[in-house]
Amino acid sequence: MKELKAALFDLDGVVFDTEGQYTVFWGEQCRLYHPEHPGLEHEIKGQTLDQIYDGWFSGELEPQRAIITERLNAFERQMTFTFIDGFEALIADLHRHGVKTAVVTSSNRPKMEAVYERQPTFKQLFNAILTSEDFAESKPSPDCYLRAAQRFGAQPEECIVFEDSFNGLRSGRAAGMFVVGLATTNSEESIRPLSDYQTKDYRNMNFETLNNLWQAI
Repeated sequence: MKELKAALFDLDGVVFDTEGQYTVFWGEQCRLYHPEHPGLEHEIKGQTLDQIYDGWFSGELEPQRAIITERLNAFERQMTFTFIDGFEALIADLHRHGVKTAVVTSSNRPKMEAVYERQPTFKQLFNAILTSEDFAESKPSPDCYLRAAQRFGAQPEECIVFEDSFNGLRSGRAAGMFVVGLATTNSEESIRPLSDYQTKDYRNMNFETLNNLWQAI
């Protein structure tokens, strides 16, 4: 049998149930700067900050980026970081079976400092934490997941990716990895073409169920 070596997790909407909070923040910014485009906060879900800025805050709005970043940093410092149901139990079971775990996120280190402050045991759950400073290209490029696999000496086909956003799902697929789609940001139907398995949370998931799904491909 093949050996599953690594489980690689995005952060928001995958480890933490934070997407609703970000929708509130970006809803306020989008209504302020783009009142002509209602619902924009839903369209930009899953994008990195640079992608949001490049797409919607260029030209005459570019000077507003620093202001928005300051607001975002303040917002993240008071956010609630609640684990997706069943996540901690899954991580513990993966470790019991020798599977390495990593966070692979487009979030930056200042954001992660807020996470560490709110969840002091967070670092202990993972063998590695890769942030936007650790890779050259943002999702949907596979660069971040390939670098995570290299960190563990694993081949892409020996890894499972957990993602919720369209760009993240595409990144895992482009890396040649088995992709579990979390229907926390988008519907199961919409993420099905970009993932090998879909779920709303981790309550019915453990090493055995994951390994059986992965072995079947």
